[in-house]
Amino acid sequence: MHPQNQIMSLEQEISRRKTFGIISHPDAGKTTLTEKLLLFGGAIQEAGAVKSNKIKKGATSDFMEIERQRGISVATSVLAFDYRNKKINILDTPGHKDFAEDTFRTLTAVDSVIVVIDVAKGVEEQTIKLVEVCRMRNIPMLVFINKMDREGKDAFDLLDEVELKLNLRVTPLSWPIGIGSTFKGIYNIWEKNIQLFSNENKQKISEAIAFGNLEDPELETIIGETYAGDLRNEIELISEVYPSFSHEDYLEGHLQPVFFGSALNNFGVRELLNAFVDIAPQPQPKETDTRLVIPTDNTFTGFVFKIHANMDPKHRDRLAFIKIVSGKFERNKNYHHVRLDKNLKFSSPNAFFADKKEVVDESFAGDIVGLHDTGNFRIGDTLTEGENMSFKGIPSFSPEHFRYINNADPMKSKQLEKGIDQLMDEGVAQLFTLEMNNRKIIGTVGALQYEVIQYRLEHEYGAKATYEPISIHKACWVEVEDERSEEFQEFKRVKQRYLAYDKFKQLVFLADSSFTIQMTQEKYPSVKLHFVSEF
Repeated sequence: MHPQNQIMSLEQEISRRKTFGIISHPDAGKTTLTEKLLLFGGAIQEAGAVKSNKIKKGATSDFMEIERQRGISVATSVLAFDYRNKKINILDTPGHKDFAEDTFRTLTAVDSVIVVIDVAKGVEEQTIKLVEVCRMRNIPMLVFINKMDREGKDAFDLLDEVELKLNLRVTPLSWPIGIGSTFKGIYNIWEKNIQLFSNENKQKISEAIAFGNLEDPELETIIGETYAGDLRNEIELISEVYPSFSHEDYLEGHLQPVFFGSALNNFGVRELLNAFVDIAPQPQPKETDTRLVIPTDNTFTGFVFKIHANMDPKHRDRLAFIKIVSGKFERNKNYHHVRLDKNLKFSSPNAFFADKKEVVDESFAGDIVGLHDTGNFRIGDTLTEGENMSFKGIPSFSPEHFRYINNADPMKSKQLEKGIDQLMDEGVAQLFTLEMNNRKIIGTVGALQYEVIQYRLEHEYGAKATYEPISIHKACWVEVEDERSEEFQEFKRVKQRYLAYDKFKQLVFLADSSFTIQMTQEKYPSVKLHFVSEF
């Protein structure tokens, strides 16, 4: 192949890709929306395939038994499909707040986000936190207001709430005609057409009727006089109140388009997908500790944002999910693992297509590949073609909950150690080892993780663990300029009982209250305390 053509094809491949995450509060309808997107992409053949017990219990994106029991997506997974000559990669995120850390890390691997909001419940607490992270990183966001066939808040009230609570600047690109029992359909502002339910039980959707001019008297014949009048007034009001859509503002994270629909009834989903394909960004550059990496660079770079253990309980396999940031990833080629400073090659890299994993020969910037891992990877690791650099900003947050972990079966201490080690690599929780007596403390962001850890230690590693309460308010990572300074030595002597090391051998101060943290900082000003390990 002529080198010029090769560069061209790399650029073309990368510009085809759109990688996004879906975030929402539990129960806002994220799984249903994901499934309907796959349906439009032709990746699954029937709606309800994800929910119907005959085909498979639990959604395609829920892997673990414990999730099936609880009906929440604990594991973030990847689903890909082709649509209108674009390759769409969806990163599903757990909505449950106990798994927020997993979601924060997934957001480091996406180029844009769809926020799903339930029309009846409006903006909920979990959504606020996740949107804040997207805002901090200026990730472009689309908002999908779901369940329009249920009684809920008025569309204008919802938009106000989204603006106020999520601190966003919105502009509607589609608009509901009626709501709940009177919900008739949607006027698509983006494509200037109307889509209606065509029968009483709201299962059938008419083909979209092109409708450029709302003053056309035919509107009355299509949706009736009252609705026609309301729609005209509302659309006029929208043009006065909300900014018109600007692609540039959206890409910079300063303007968020809003779509209305009902994922369960397949309604408004195609509009969302079509507009998404038109406007969502292709793979974006990413900062490392040495330079900004551009997706179309010829050399491959990528980082681990998630590790998923035991996808197949019969085999002890872990899959490290790598976001490709630049270039092309090839099967059986040697790549440099920066932290371990060694070269690795991968004979069966997985790509994810709808609910199937398949081995692929090459993947491009924007894609996610799953690499089989025997324990080489941990979250945040960087892979390159030899360059020494690390991608920035893949955080560990200070846990909110802490417990001692004890071995309940002395015969199985090796298994327990291995199990804890691997689960911590996955980022399920964090391990702190006390300096004075080497006792192990597990810190998690949510209490539900303790059950998950106990369950997985027993079922995957054959080890039994028990917990014991300990009163810790926060884990603070310690940063100090001069480790030999008298002040630091005194800090270590006085606080000895509360000092521990994390998995990466960083010193951590386990404070029992916010008052202690305040007093410690006043007394030892040269010892800096951080709530995030990435400082």
